[in-house]
Amino acid sequence: MEYYKLPQSDLTVSKIALGCMRISNKSVEEVEELVKTALDLGINFFDHADIYGGGKSEEVFGEVLKRHPEYREKMILQTKCGIVPGKRYDFSKEHILQCVNDSLKRLNTEHVEILLLHRPDALCDPQEVAEAFDELYQAGKVKYFGVSNHTPLQIELLKKYSKYPLIINQLQLSIVHSVMIDSGLNMNMKEAYAQDKDGGVLDYCRLNDITIQPWSSIQASWAEGTFIDHPDYQKLNDVMQELANKYHVTKPTIAIAWLLRHPAKMQPIVGTTSPIHLKEMSDACKIQLTRQEWYDLYLASDKPLP
Repeated sequence: MEYYKLPQSDLTVSKIALGCMRISNKSVEEVEELVKTALDLGINFFDHADIYGGGKSEEVFGEVLKRHPEYREKMILQTKCGIVPGKRYDFSKEHILQCVNDSLKRLNTEHVEILLLHRPDALCDPQEVAEAFDELYQAGKVKYFGVSNHTPLQIELLKKYSKYPLIINQLQLSIVHSVMIDSGLNMNMKEAYAQDKDGGVLDYCRLNDITIQPWSSIQASWAEGTFIDHPDYQKLNDVMQELANKYHVTKPTIAIAWLLRHPAKMQPIVGTTSPIHLKEMSDACKIQLTRQEWYDLYLASDKPLP
């Protein structure tokens, strides 16, 4: 595993993060094996959210920490809050504080290294958020803060009132879902790919030392699922297979390597529950695609170059 210092922090993080959204229906023993595999591979970053599995994902992870309290000092834990499923998004101070306290209890820990605001709340009062951040920091419950699925101006509004930097923006990104890259390549063109749908979030994050954490890194969409071996993405799978053969890895490894090849120094969130697949995707750190190979993969998903 390779590591780098997370900008605007004192955290040294693995280039690959384990996403824990799908562990809610796994036994403690299965999650224990997954976590041990991650640590053995050198993965020290674990991503959670209060809503994953209705809180069950954090609970089962917390059970592993009860069995292995020695694991905690090897970990960087990140969780998210702000979504009340099917009802609202909620960045009120009361909700943020309650969510963090509940997550800490489920995770069996006294603090998390990073807290993200999950999806933008239309009724967000940035001053209220700043108060919540300050209370959490002063209590030693959260060390750093960030966001997920936020535009540059939404981040700027939060930054205006918060004295703590926002160090993460977790965003959907894959070879197939590459909206933030498409608009830059097609700048000043009439085609639909030129539409700026996110306020230039990729360049904004790079300019402001905000680390992008790609989620759904091997998914085409929620409806289609993974693009790996998907019949609608045969051309892409053919190119991935050629590169997998060249580098003696698997196609998921190539998909993660595509993200790591970008100079923005992104940290992909890998949401597998399989120790075998986790090993495959962590192998992405061992290879570096050429510039042409990166573009070959991009073009194979039927994206045009103007």
